[in-house]
Amino acid sequence: MLAVVSSAVVVGVRGIPVTVEVHVSHGLPGFTVVGLPDAACRESRDRVRAALLSSDLKWPDKRITVNLAPSGVRKSGAVLDVAIAVALVEASGQIPPCSTEGRSYIGELGLDGAIRPVPGLLPLVASVAHDSVVVPIDAAATALAVPGCRPRPVGHLSELIAMLTNKQPWTPIPDRDPVQLPTRGPDLAEVLGQPLGRLAVEVAAAGGHHLLLLGPPGAGKTMLARRLVGLLPALIDSEALDVSMIHSAAGLHLPSGGLVRRPPLREPHHSISAVGLVGGGSTRIRPGAVSLAHRGVLFLDELGEFSPHVLEMLRQPLEDGSISVVRAAATENFPARFLLVAAMNPCPCGEAGKPGACRCSGFEKARYGRRLSGPLLDRFDLRVMVDRPPADVVLSQDRSESSADVAVRVANARQRALARGVSSNAELRAPDLDEFGPLTSAATELLRAALDRGSISPRGAHRLRRVAITIADLQDTDAAIDAPIGPHTMGTAMALRTEPERLLAEVGQ
Repeated sequence: MLAVVSSAVVVGVRGIPVTVEVHVSHGLPGFTVVGLPDAACRESRDRVRAALLSSDLKWPDKRITVNLAPSGVRKSGAVLDVAIAVALVEASGQIPPCSTEGRSYIGELGLDGAIRPVPGLLPLVASVAHDSVVVPIDAAATALAVPGCRPRPVGHLSELIAMLTNKQPWTPIPDRDPVQLPTRGPDLAEVLGQPLGRLAVEVAAAGGHHLLLLGPPGAGKTMLARRLVGLLPALIDSEALDVSMIHSAAGLHLPSGGLVRRPPLREPHHSISAVGLVGGGSTRIRPGAVSLAHRGVLFLDELGEFSPHVLEMLRQPLEDGSISVVRAAATENFPARFLLVAAMNPCPCGEAGKPGACRCSGFEKARYGRRLSGPLLDRFDLRVMVDRPPADVVLSQDRSESSADVAVRVANARQRALARGVSSNAELRAPDLDEFGPLTSAATELLRAALDRGSISPRGAHRLRRVAITIADLQDTDAAIDAPIGPHTMGTAMALRTEPERLLAEVGQ
């Protein structure tokens, strides 16, 4: 006898629908799974057998063949356990034929018959063939985050069989939890002094501009960077769903409401591998840190300690907002539109530029500086040098402007960007700059002088103009979205973009 039910598996950050076919026939007893299952999927035989016996169901002493279609997609994990179990129960005649139709099944089985949550629930639920989806009872609230989904929460296999045969009513669908935004995190008011650094953080948050902070230890680079994400506005529904899909596929914990509402902050250690940063894997391609930071902030502290090979892999996602991971088994494209914030010391010991204080040799300085290539440096819209604040500022009791106040200006600037058709000014195309940020003659001469002396590239000139548009948005929210950019605004943008020669000199070259 044959039974067919629907389920899904996760590939990359996508859910792929899977049809589970179970055939029970006469012959030498055995259990065979075909359709490119991995080791965990093949082990479903033992989990399903123990779960059936623990649920007072029979294990057929016959030949059992399980086919997972499409056969060209590798199936990994225990996500198909429940689908295999209910199909086997139907194929062996223990429940009426066709009683499993009209629903999809997702979940892992415990040996006692308990139905457990699985990683990647959001992309799984979003890809299955039916709106009605049987999910673990602990994951019902998360499944509700997928538009149109009608989750059927179940806690045990015996309960599921009773519900399929109308011996027990279905568990009511839980109410959707009210949206509660988490706190913004550390407050910008805690940063002492650093007016230029604070301005750079505000401009980066308002326009989505990549930021590099350079300075000695203790200057406040990390404090500034970690407070930037608190200035960003909450994610809209479509962005929250995309971010939550990625986090769910990676097996990360999701909030009680099912969706990540605040922009994420990822802080990988400088020992991270290329696979850890951009994604990949041998048996299953997983998203990396750049994808987990999608619509949020990727903070690389101690940038000079990262492997140059790893850093150069940031070029594609910084330009395209996505990353293509090519492996022999498959090719996956991960979303990776993030705001890059990096901090580094001027030398390994951090005291370069101070007579008698630096302990680094010339070779160490040169090796440290070569880790930051010119093409990668050019992709930072803002490059700011941060020094330690003076003693009077450190000992002062005065509080700076709070994150909540700055976030209001950032939100207004983001709204002006939406009026231009982009989510942030960093996404403006080169042809749009003349329309939304025309330059006055004086501002044009400033930009021309920078191009003539080679301090910026043509790509850097476009980035500088986008920064100037953001600064204008922060300064005057009542001006038209296509107001001209004057020399004062262009000069402020240039002050936030240290010239490469000076910057590289500070890191030992």
